[in-house]
Amino acid sequence: MMVKIVTLFLIVMVVLAMFGAFRIKRGVRRCPACGRARIGPGPCGCGKGRR
Repeated sequence: MMVKIVTLFLIVMVVLAMFGAFRIKRGVRRCPACGRARIGPGPCGCGKGRR
């Protein structure tokens, strides 16, 4: 019984991780100059990718 619970928990965690990864990849904004992910409303750290 305990093995079934642990297995089910791990399967649910893997499914949630897959949906989370899909959601993060879809909404990432990238700097047009260097290609790094931009976090927040400001310019990129490289200084070239202005909004």
